[in-house]
Amino acid sequence: MSVPVLAFFNNKGGVGKTSLVYHLAWMYSALDLRVVAADLDPQANLTSAFLSEDRLEPIWENSGKHQTIFKMVEPLIEKTGDITEPELEFIEDNLALLVGDMALSKFEDDLAGEWPKCSDAISGGPFRVISAFWRVMQKAAIKQRADIILMDLGPNLGAINRAALVATDYVVVPLAPDLFSLQGLRNLGPTLRRWRKEWQERLQKNPVPDLELPKGSMEPIGYIVLQHSVRLDRPVKAYEKWIGRIPGEYREKILDQPGSKRVSVKNDPLCLAMLKHYRSLIPMAQEVRKAIFQLKPADGAIGSHAQAVEESYQDFRKLAREIAKRTGLPIPEPKEYMSLEKT
Repeated sequence: MSVPVLAFFNNKGGVGKTSLVYHLAWMYSALDLRVVAADLDPQANLTSAFLSEDRLEPIWENSGKHQTIFKMVEPLIEKTGDITEPELEFIEDNLALLVGDMALSKFEDDLAGEWPKCSDAISGGPFRVISAFWRVMQKAAIKQRADIILMDLGPNLGAINRAALVATDYVVVPLAPDLFSLQGLRNLGPTLRRWRKEWQERLQKNPVPDLELPKGSMEPIGYIVLQHSVRLDRPVKAYEKWIGRIPGEYREKILDQPGSKRVSVKNDPLCLAMLKHYRSLIPMAQEVRKAIFQLKPADGAIGSHAQAVEESYQDFRKLAREIAKRTGLPIPEPKEYMSLEKT
């Protein structure tokens, strides 16, 4: 039985995908679920959020070690073998990272070339390449005894992301209330449906029965709205215009269902959460490499910042529990959150 893979993805960049994976990984860990955070974005932003440059330098520059996602699939690129045994960076007991690598972009051509070969493969080679990410993540999950794998992706519809999404069971779509996010939905929805259909067709032609492959469910379980603060150059009317279109656009483009103007983000069951930006907490958290809800008075979280930290904890705990409910994860029992003012 495989460990469920949850991807956060939108064809539009800058909508908070990496931040969501990072914070939910910490939250699930705090709620006693075991997590693998997988960085499949060649920009490796999730990795740089977890690890300092002092730690990253020996990992990226020690070419003899299979410590990054690229090194784990490199034998397939070099035609010297299959995936290597994954090595994890343990952030804490419940949380492990599959380290990203900017060299992963070298895998793009192989993934693009092997995809059509799966349609009439006479050997398992093409399927081994396309399923490489899934097999690495599942091996990593066994090592970590993980309950869930959270995946971060780059904002494009290329071959790397196709293979990554084929490896997913569930997809969450982060959105900002603007034209660009909605345009991303128009590209993403039809592409997801096409990739799902094409992979299901290919699965029937796997010539190696004992080669376990991902089902490629790619089931959309909802969207998250990252709220912008209202600025002088961005009138409230513009914000309301775009946020009002999200429920209908999500249904039409992602689910291929009729949209409804009667549904708003606030009462839409497909909206997993509306999250604040918590702008003042972000640089503070980045400096100490913590989630924003982990900040303490010693980190500078005092006064209004302390209140914002508590609010962020409640927001992310609620989101984590909602995702757990929709994916069939064991829903963590609520834990009391002690005010930072008292710790």
